[in-house]
Amino acid sequence: MQRFGTLSFGHYGPLGGGRQLTAADSMLQAIDLAQGMDELGVNGAYFRVHHFARQQSSPMPLLAAIAARTKNIEVGTGVIDMRYENPLYLAEEAASVDLISGGRLALGVSRGSPETVVRGYETFGYTGSEDPRGADIAREHFDLFLRAIDGEGLAEADASSPFGGGGSGLQRVEPHSPGLRSRVWWGAGNRDSAEWAGRTGVNLMSSTLLTEADGTPFDLLQAQQIDAFRAAWRDAGHAGEPRVSVSRSIFPITTAEERMYFGGRQDGDQIGVIDGMRSTFGKTYAAEPDELVEQLKEDAAIASADTLMLTIPSQLGVEFNLRVVESFAKYVAPELGWQSTRV
Repeated sequence: MQRFGTLSFGHYGPLGGGRQLTAADSMLQAIDLAQGMDELGVNGAYFRVHHFARQQSSPMPLLAAIAARTKNIEVGTGVIDMRYENPLYLAEEAASVDLISGGRLALGVSRGSPETVVRGYETFGYTGSEDPRGADIAREHFDLFLRAIDGEGLAEADASSPFGGGGSGLQRVEPHSPGLRSRVWWGAGNRDSAEWAGRTGVNLMSSTLLTEADGTPFDLLQAQQIDAFRAAWRDAGHAGEPRVSVSRSIFPITTAEERMYFGGRQDGDQIGVIDGMRSTFGKTYAAEPDELVEQLKEDAAIASADTLMLTIPSQLGVEFNLRVVESFAKYVAPELGWQSTRV
């Protein structure tokens, strides 16, 4: 593990006791937290994307705002649901954020997570899927998105137009950000999807959920997935080394308040059914820093990945989450090989 950052779901709504976290609160606090993490040298601030839910759903304005207020931290998603996306508009937005940030975008996309509604992407206008989960729509959208960010000409120029300088031939979408392709990630939930990402030539995001369950410990399943991804990348002849991230729920316990929230949360892997598939869920790590270091050193997937995303309880506010992140940066991450952006 060389880098770490936070993965936020951006939940908002009632907090109990008459308290309310609004959508505006959620986004403004995310900006403040990212600024604090940037000052600590944390490597990334990433956001889950869910539609028809009280969570982040349109991340590009938020990422642009964070990019404009920070200097070094990577801004990204984990992940955007490609079933819902106009791929050419996403290409324009992604290039814009990448340019604003100076190449700090880490754009995670995928087929999408289980939804709170039935085939919500059809309500967005994307119909005709022959797959019960819309995977065919996601892959078609992703293919066109990659062509767009690669700068492929997609629309015939109008030589008689008074705008754009005339000319002929197929024109690319604008703006174009060179190198953006190297900052695109695919969120994979199983080995087949990971191998496909490797063949396609994009980075890999692997989450705390895998749609596999054969009794193998979660971290080993995930490490096998990462190995398969890297082998597919090499076999496809892609240049360079791809990046790989994994996400975990990890809480260093250094205060009584943290013990109140997370003490006793040291659970094991869980097996369940999600989106109709038998799946393995990664465990939560919560312990004092010295114990936590030893536990995480035994996690095969964390050892294999270059980037670790910490899922955070964003509803607890900026001060609390920044303290959790600072404790991880101070007491745990250096023992795992972390390289701060401040070095």
